[in-house]
Amino acid sequence: MIFGEFPVAEAEGLLLAHSLRIAGTTLKKGSRITAQHVAALQAAGVAFVHGARMESADVGEDAAAAAVAAALAGHGVQVRKAHAGRCNLHAVERGLFSVDSAVIDRLNTVHEAIAVGTLPPATAVRAGAVVATVKVIPLAVDADVVQRCVATATPGALRVQPYAPRRAALIVTERAGDPDKNYVMAVTSSRRRIEDLGSHLGLVQRCAHSREAVARAIREVLAAGCNLVMLAGATVVKDRGDVIPAALVDAGGEIERFGMPVEPGNMLVLGRAGAVPVLVLPGCARSRRLNGLDWVLQRLLAGLPVGAAEIGAMGVGGLIRSAPEADDDEAATEPEAQRTTPGRRIAALVLAAGASARMGTTNKLLCEVDGIPMVRRATGAALASRCGSVRVVTGHDAEQVRACLRGLDVTLVHNPRHAEGMATSLRAGLMMLPGDIDAAIVVLGDMPRVDGALVDRLIDAWDPRDPHIVAPLRDGRRGNPILWPRAYFAEMAQVEGDKGARDLLQRHAAKVRTIPWDDDAIFVDVDTPEALSAVERR
Repeated sequence: MIFGEFPVAEAEGLLLAHSLRIAGTTLKKGSRITAQHVAALQAAGVAFVHGARMESADVGEDAAAAAVAAALAGHGVQVRKAHAGRCNLHAVERGLFSVDSAVIDRLNTVHEAIAVGTLPPATAVRAGAVVATVKVIPLAVDADVVQRCVATATPGALRVQPYAPRRAALIVTERAGDPDKNYVMAVTSSRRRIEDLGSHLGLVQRCAHSREAVARAIREVLAAGCNLVMLAGATVVKDRGDVIPAALVDAGGEIERFGMPVEPGNMLVLGRAGAVPVLVLPGCARSRRLNGLDWVLQRLLAGLPVGAAEIGAMGVGGLIRSAPEADDDEAATEPEAQRTTPGRRIAALVLAAGASARMGTTNKLLCEVDGIPMVRRATGAALASRCGSVRVVTGHDAEQVRACLRGLDVTLVHNPRHAEGMATSLRAGLMMLPGDIDAAIVVLGDMPRVDGALVDRLIDAWDPRDPHIVAPLRDGRRGNPILWPRAYFAEMAQVEGDKGARDLLQRHAAKVRTIPWDDDAIFVDVDTPEALSAVERR
């Protein structure tokens, strides 16, 4: 390939290096210049163009990228049509992405003209997700380079391992006086985790926190035909001789790995009873946030090896969130890890930028309800849900609001134009959402009675395959918060004034799915001292 600056009179047949606008139309990069293009360029007064003249041994950028991509694709991976020198590879189904890193490393050293980038190994993906991309840097590349890359690209170097369904059992141990909510949280979070990965929680056992009772429960669930066993203990396991690990051995099982180099999730124990994997859950398993348990479950259900060696290799990249400080209560901080909802990437957007003019000189967001500042209560509801990330938009009294949220696992977004209305805060928050978010739940910072259960109901009611807006309903009235699919983000960013997305909601009324809610928390916002007093009296 000969690249350079060519006189327009000699440009016919060139591949254009940079897009040009002529005669009201755009001649795109990579276009082959025709005689008509030459005439138009001359008429526009263009004397020279940058481009490339292909030689007999050259392969065009799209053909080269497609050839390398096809040589890499394995089970569960589909090659899409190349464009502008880029060919993307997509997951065909939900599962765990696997990559032969050594192959990719070798391929990327063959020649600088061809580059391959992939997702990290063992990334959970859904159908349609981009798992890798092949990019040809120049407009064309020598055929010998393409052939060498294809030869290096071992077939099946990129794969998606689908999840294979299992019948799981959960054993929850209890001590006298333990609150029932511990059992409920363990069952709820475990069921959602298992079902999100295409398996079924077929059996739940409750037993005393003793070696004898736990060993008996393990034998019973194995006899019932369960092929995955999870144990949620009344206390966090601290030693191989602790109640639950010892009970597993008593039941005829063995411990493969005690603990893991992943935070949160350090206290996970991996064992086996014959061919059946047994997981002693860490304290953070009661949360839906991403932790080491998710990594182990994903690998198990995708049929990938998971043993002492594999868990030991998870340390690099295993700090999912900041580790607790020395004086922190580990049991209290473990559930604050990053959340995940496989197949549903949902963020919460807490609007906390208003000046609360109707409250007089007091910022309503800083007022306490049941001893907790209102903005911290609203943010806490988002954090208690299965939302994958939480963004809080600040504006008026930003420093004070930030201080109220200290210690919470949130991202703060400042809106310098907050005085222009709620729409600017909505826009600021949307601009800072992660690029892979499927939907956002807009939470108002002045609604102190909204809780994580309500937010989770919105998530449960949303179907990514049928992306309706989801809102709570009571007595025929819609309330807040509201879940907005990504398809509406562009329109949301265009709203004006202080009504937020209210007009947009009316415009798309036919696309709103409502869920019944049995109390008026969805209506209770605090705008005046009288409203605050009413909330405090409840």
